[in-house]
Amino acid sequence: MKTDMFSSLKVIHGAARSTALSVAVSLVVAAAFASPVSTFAATPATTAKTSKHAKAARKPAAATAKVSSQSVKAGKGAAAKTAAADDDAPRANVKRKRVTFTASGRHHSVVRRVAYEPRQPTVGQAFGLHETPDALMLRSSVAYVIDQNSGESLFDKNSRAVVPIASITKLMTSMVVLDSKEPMTDQIEVTDEDRDYEKNTGSRLSVGSVLSREDMLHIALMASENRAAAALSRYFPGGRPAFLAAMNAKAKQLGMTDTHFENPTGLTSQNVSSARDLVKMVNAAYQYPMIRKFSTDHSYEVYTGKRTLAYNSTNALVRNPTWDIGLQKTGFINEAGECLVMQATIHGRPMIIVLLDSSGKYSRFADATRLRTWLDNGGDQPRITSADAGGAGT
Repeated sequence: MKTDMFSSLKVIHGAARSTALSVAVSLVVAAAFASPVSTFAATPATTAKTSKHAKAARKPAAATAKVSSQSVKAGKGAAAKTAAADDDAPRANVKRKRVTFTASGRHHSVVRRVAYEPRQPTVGQAFGLHETPDALMLRSSVAYVIDQNSGESLFDKNSRAVVPIASITKLMTSMVVLDSKEPMTDQIEVTDEDRDYEKNTGSRLSVGSVLSREDMLHIALMASENRAAAALSRYFPGGRPAFLAAMNAKAKQLGMTDTHFENPTGLTSQNVSSARDLVKMVNAAYQYPMIRKFSTDHSYEVYTGKRTLAYNSTNALVRNPTWDIGLQKTGFINEAGECLVMQATIHGRPMIIVLLDSSGKYSRFADATRLRTWLDNGGDQPRITSADAGGAGT
């Protein structure tokens, strides 16, 4: 009996030793993973309190971080270079990333802080357009609403300011594609020439994908697919240079004197226009039934020859049954801010709404709702606009 008791005590003692060892290993591994990994994090304070060498070692690290920060601000930093089109760019300055690891059969996690440079100011912010007051407290620095039938201006905030327009560009791209009368069933292949080498944005439409011209146009308008727009321009008679010439010629024909295009996607700050010019472009695009249909579609699937891709509209308002939208287009790059143009019927009255350089991912849609509410109330609220104040913008 003593022997049995002794054996049981040995087993319990061995299990206790094993558990203690497992806990010790887990604590060591957790401490190793929890140590700072960013140049912005504090250095470990093990011997730094008393060691002069530790204090000296921290100075070069701080200097390096300072030089790095200055070089990013002076040049076009990585955050600005990777500005994504339409709602894909990171909005936050600090992001927490959870790292998971396993030790002794148990799962542990450590939250690690990853630092980002703040987004560069938009052109509108740089020129002080956001300081223009209005009674609706819009987040967009440019806002313009007109009656589509009469051309009467109903709301005007910096409507003459010339600013980057991002993917609003694709309305002109679509008109030039349709004006070419090229067969919509023609197959178009995405190549390396269609990649974005200016902003380095990605795309779900991989190189080698093949779609019809109609499908390319559909996802370019509805989902703002950049490689689709780029491929459409390359398959234009005379190639992309001829396409860009046709875009600027069309703008001139429409009387868009404040407008210039440098590429078919809008992924450049050199595609510029004013709200007054964009009203002309929206009105012209509204005359194309295919543009109206594709731009207001909720979702669409395409087969690329490799796989099927499901796309959704970049404008949440088209899925809102309280809105009657006949045409829309969104846009975003860092220099342009959040942009939105729409043709919408409010109280049986067709309107064209232009919102540019809005701050915040959803603020352009909130601004559109504020404007519609204001129009629902008769548009008789007192307001201060750039037109009333005599400000012509930039």
